[in-house]
Amino acid sequence: LLIPGPLYSVRVLRVGFNTPNPDGSVRADGSVTLVSGGPLTVLVDTGGPWLRPRLPQLLAAQGVTPGDVTHVVVTHGHSDHVGNVNLFPGATVLVGFDLSRGEGLYLPQGLARGVPLELHPGHLRVTPTPGHTRAHVSLLASGTALGTVAVAGDAFEHREDEEEWRALSEDPAEQRR
Repeated sequence: LLIPGPLYSVRVLRVGFNTPNPDGSVRADGSVTLVSGGPLTVLVDTGGPWLRPRLPQLLAAQGVTPGDVTHVVVTHGHSDHVGNVNLFPGATVLVGFDLSRGEGLYLPQGLARGVPLELHPGHLRVTPTPGHTRAHVSLLASGTALGTVAVAGDAFEHREDEEEWRALSEDPAEQRR
């Protein structure tokens, strides 16, 4: 899936999935999305550690190396979203409401108070979208061919999956809102 834009384009590199098993377990992996074209190159979610061998190849197919990624936005701290953050040591990293750069330098911001984080003012913004987890965030990319696009992690999956996501949500009422 590609949503082009004059500055930033949004491309889903890997479509996530959520498959319940008869024993109550769930096989899942998060989507991985590249937002690129402007001065920032942003990867939203990194998939689970089992994606590690393929993730550099998925980026390379778009002409991007891990070193080109300036920002990693992890929508929340579940292993199927945060599993490959260490492939991007030079990037500014946001995991839920924690923003860091370099070797353990944590930066102040207001996401926990409901204040969006402007990555590229007027173009890329991270906003709190609690529900699935209390510190869930989404990236909003403005100015694409479809207008503003939300890369929403697990804030919303599929309408048909409502019972599954409700069962896995920390706050189903907030997530529904």
